Amino acid sequence: MNHFLARMARRALLALAFVTAATAFAQDPAPPAATVAVPAAEAVSVDNPYGLKAMIQHGDAVSKSVLGLLLIMSVGTWIIIVMKTLEQRKLLREARSVAAGAAFWKSGDLTEGVGTLNQEGAFRYIADTALEASQRHDGVLAKVDLASWISTSLEEAGEEVDHRLQKGLAFLATVGSTSPFIGLFGTVWGILNALTAIGVAGQASIDKVAGPVGEALIMTAIGLAVAVPAVLGYNWLVGRNTTALHYVTTFGSKLRAMLLVAPAAPARA
Repeated sequence: MNHFLARMARRALLALAFVTAATAFAQDPAPPAATVAVPAAEAVSVDNPYGLKAMIQHGDAVSKSVLGLLLIMSVGTWIIIVMKTLEQRKLLREARSVAAGAAFWKSGDLTEGVGTLNQEGAFRYIADTALEASQRHDGVLAKVDLASWISTSLEEAGEEVDHRLQKGLAFLATVGSTSPFIGLFGTVWGILNALTAIGVAGQASIDKVAGPVGEALIMTAIGLAVAVPAVLGYNWLVGRNTTALHYVTTFGSKLRAMLLVAPAAPARA
């Protein structure tokens, strides 16, 4: 009996050892699969799927049209700012030269002094207009007082110079006032596309919303980026125009006084 119990105990111990070994073997993790380490320097960069480039490539006709319109406004704004700045710089340089006592005021004759001015400049245009008004005061115009006739001619010449200086500024004002609303329209359109994508997908997952919302934010940013330079450029150019017109008006007033004091020039044939 004792031998039988001893054998049974040995068999139970053997069975327990076998089960324990099998369990340990089953729980032992499998050897890791061979992996190829990718050096950090060779990592492939991933393009932003929700940026400006993606919007240009995958955007609809409305978003592309809004973006194109804003681009045209921006290019036109900078072209006008550069051209008007160069034009004003030339006029102001001429104005300071005339105001500082150039050859015009040192000439012995008004006609001779006009010849010293830049032939394509605004001051030459004002001087030619004043001389022509004093020499064409005949016929029906003789019934008009000479001082009134010269003053009227100089006012018209000054308005013409002002009109030339104001060219292009209306475009800047239009861009500054409308481009934020155009960008806002692009924003509303992007949000509409986002809501449509959510409705079609049946769930508000980030991949369905991120693209259209990204387009909306880009449109808002571009609209503001176009409007700010236009508004600043408009105000800056208007201020410089005011300074230039002050010089032109002062020059015209001096011409008027010289023509009224000087003996009347003979009328042209």
